[in-house]
Amino acid sequence: MVNQFTINLGFYMLMPYLAGHLSGTLGLAGWIVGLVLGVRNFSQQGMFLVGGTLADRLGCKPLIVAGCVLRTAGFAMLGLVDSLPALLAASAATGLAGALFNPAVRAYLAADAGERRVEAFALFNVYYQAGILLGPLVGMVLTGVDFRVTCLVSAGIFAVLSIVQIRGLPARRAGDSGGTETEAAGKRRESVLSQWRGVVANRPFLLFSGAMIGFYVLQFQVYLALPMEIRRLGGDGNSGTAAVALLFAVSGLSTILFQTRVTTWCRARMEPGRALTLGLLVMGAAFTPLLAGTAVPVPAGGAALWLLAAVPPTLAALLLALGTMIAYPFEMDTIVRLSGDRLVATHYGLFNTICGVGITLGNLLIGAALDAARAAGVSALPWTALLVLGLACSGALYGLHRTGRLARSVPRARPRPATA
Repeated sequence: MVNQFTINLGFYMLMPYLAGHLSGTLGLAGWIVGLVLGVRNFSQQGMFLVGGTLADRLGCKPLIVAGCVLRTAGFAMLGLVDSLPALLAASAATGLAGALFNPAVRAYLAADAGERRVEAFALFNVYYQAGILLGPLVGMVLTGVDFRVTCLVSAGIFAVLSIVQIRGLPARRAGDSGGTETEAAGKRRESVLSQWRGVVANRPFLLFSGAMIGFYVLQFQVYLALPMEIRRLGGDGNSGTAAVALLFAVSGLSTILFQTRVTTWCRARMEPGRALTLGLLVMGAAFTPLLAGTAVPVPAGGAALWLLAAVPPTLAALLLALGTMIAYPFEMDTIVRLSGDRLVATHYGLFNTICGVGITLGNLLIGAALDAARAAGVSALPWTALLVLGLACSGALYGLHRTGRLARSVPRARPRPATA
């Protein structure tokens, strides 16, 4: 829990201000800024499967520590270098670090929590959101002094976290991620390609991963479509900035305050498949306030215009947070169950890669829908598309639940000998 809070604190105190540093302080062209940021995202999403596989073969602790050490170096470099090759290397290092520790952290937590995985991941999301909420506030203060100070403080946080993990995090025994010591040794002897073939052959897991793409596309609109809608109506001045800040505050605080209560309520009343279905349904319905807002005449200015710019997106952010609170702990638990407690980190890694590719494609389509809506004067288009996406993914999850695929635990396969 402390690990993930600190990771998000250090990450979000720096990343929101990186583009401004690259374009402003260093005076780089827009396409170069996009390239540097894109390299980070690509190196993280593209290497999740590798990071998960290494965690299963080497243990979770070495990968968690390696990721923290690598991000220490990457964030320090971002504040100290100004040449394009060095910036690209630093950006790639920060992305690779995330690919190393993200699957490992989740697999470690799943193994350590045992039968209480759902509650553990609910609390995990509280710490996760707390880091996201606090990080930008700390970064704003430090960046007001100098962005290099932000980078070095963030790197220092990861350095301290690395030391804490080395000294305080118990190393998981070979059999802790599922199975006996003999089975764990067999997994290490089994070739990587053989393991990957086994994961890819897990059809219920792949179907679940595909259905959950919509979860992450909808969730990401807090950072894409909702702020853009606020800026479209409220402008780029202080009033627009205040509305965007309100959006993020509502999203983060609601999760911190209510996540564990929502999870307890859901566990007492419904099966995991039904909770996932309900969560996606709520996330799709989150865009109905924005649809309703398109039917209201746009005021000329003043408080009425600010309210129209701020209230529907904020209500949408609140409902998106509620849907996430409902679905997220059961999502993490379902991945473990569908893996059959075998190669859990590898399953998390592939899941993250699939959803990461889906987020990229989904955001391209949503961005195109936003542009088309402005050009054609049909402001309801993107919100209708997002509502339909939520309903479609909710229906897909309901179908998987009804057919028993989400409850299925894949039998633990006997390890095959490594091929020459």
